[in-house]
Amino acid sequence: MKQKSYDNTPTLYIIPTPIGNLEDITLRALKTLKEVDVIFAEDTRTTNILLKHYDINKRLLSCHLYNEEKMITKEIEYLKKGKNIAVVSDAGTPVISDPGYILVNSAIKEGYNVVCLPGPTAIIPAVVMSGLAGGPFTFYGFLNSKDSKRKKELELLKNNKYPLVFYEAPHRLAKTLDNILEVLGNRKIAIIREISKKYEEVIRDNVENIINTVENIKGEIVLVVEEETETKNYDDLSIIDHLNLYIEDGISSKEAIKKVAKERKIPKNEVYQEYIKNEAINKVGN
Repeated sequence: MKQKSYDNTPTLYIIPTPIGNLEDITLRALKTLKEVDVIFAEDTRTTNILLKHYDINKRLLSCHLYNEEKMITKEIEYLKKGKNIAVVSDAGTPVISDPGYILVNSAIKEGYNVVCLPGPTAIIPAVVMSGLAGGPFTFYGFLNSKDSKRKKELELLKNNKYPLVFYEAPHRLAKTLDNILEVLGNRKIAIIREISKKYEEVIRDNVENIINTVENIKGEIVLVVEEETETKNYDDLSIIDHLNLYIEDGISSKEAIKKVAKERKIPKNEVYQEYIKNEAINKVGN
């Protein structure tokens, strides 16, 4: 399905709002907020502060994580009547770790345009200020609030070759850092808090050195963790054991052979022959 974003048909606008400083909003965002027919807001009280500051008077409807499914009917009703809708979260860009995803998909399924304006987000300033990423990075959002599940998530990210970016709540920060140290090791990390606010702060160090300094930390937090830098040595593993590490994780034998050959810096055919030989032995054994 092709979308022509500016064909004057009813549109769902995703509008980023300031993450700390009211002046961070774009001129285009203000213009759009003035022109739409209704605004779906994560918290109408928070959005009212922004609208009053810029002398914007619009109908606000509450649309948050717990009622977003119910708001689909109203959303489609407005669009069918030819109305334009704005979606805003409390701060930053909706959908990314915020409400809005369900509304976006509903509008798309019904054939309406979805336009996301560029604007405030905590991710990019945090990555830039961390000093740990100058190219690709992996944004994960919030880790699970339960310790065991959080560690499993980190295990899956352990060998990611790019810096990792997380959102985190202040009351969970110390436990999350403990988990990062346990699972990912003593990597370099940056804690960026209260971006664009008066008390903005960046703490850069190894995880081990930072853990004991965050007990009373407050505010909105972004964590940036350096990528895996340890060079792995597979000399103590046979080719078959090395292959099984990946195959047991659900990777196909074909892909596993490619990875093992690359990591051991040997021809793929050599790995393949070992794999075939081992398969033949297993069949005889059975």
